[in-house]
Amino acid sequence: MSAAARRVVVVAGLGKGSGTGASTARVFAKAGYSVALIARGADTVNSLAQELNSAGGDAAPFSVESYSTQDISSVWRSIRAKYSAPNYIIAAAIFNIAQGFWKPFLDLTPEEVQQSLQINVEAAFAFSREAILTFKENEIYEPTGKRGALIYTGATASLRGNTTTSAFAAGKFGLRALSQSLNKEFGKDNIHVAHAIIDGGILTERYIQYRPELAKDPDARLSPDSIANAYLYLVNQDRSAWTWELDLRPAHEKW
Repeated sequence: MSAAARRVVVVAGLGKGSGTGASTARVFAKAGYSVALIARGADTVNSLAQELNSAGGDAAPFSVESYSTQDISSVWRSIRAKYSAPNYIIAAAIFNIAQGFWKPFLDLTPEEVQQSLQINVEAAFAFSREAILTFKENEIYEPTGKRGALIYTGATASLRGNTTTSAFAAGKFGLRALSQSLNKEFGKDNIHVAHAIIDGGILTERYIQYRPELAKDPDARLSPDSIANAYLYLVNQDRSAWTWELDLRPAHEKW
């Protein structure tokens, strides 16, 4: 790897552009990373890429029709083609994709169960495979001792289910198990895999709309920028002390 190669982060899952994925893109762009943006539909990726580039960053939009294995593999091929050596190194990947259905168990449809598992588990397998294959081609980056960092956004449901979270928790349990397995399997290859439990409401535009009373209380909700800074911290950890799981919650969260 050339010492002048620009480091690239791949961020998948942007929501409406006001949550964890978009904040992660902004934080990494400010830190000097090129940013590859993945989301369903063109509107969010295009507007966020334009915002980052207007601020002096280097971002490119990669919209997908779905988070199927085929579409994820295809978009990674496009990303690798754009950000190729010796000018770039894809150094980090953030899986911020999720699908939730909050219903009593007997109200869930088979289609909803299948969709939850496809997005939360199958898509994560596909994304992880492409990221790890990419990282294995990298030389070790000596400031951190790693070839790449793969981070997953988890949830309270990654650890415990509740009365209306059977489908969502099943998917998030699976995502957590995947991250732990890959951490153990690929740590010896100097690939850092980490999982972040997000325990609490995140201050997004939707959160402000539905929970205005909590949105005004900084002790009662998570800032997406703070989550993003935690992700940057994970990527910058050196090989002597790597975190597998990070648990983030606001100060007044009941847990």
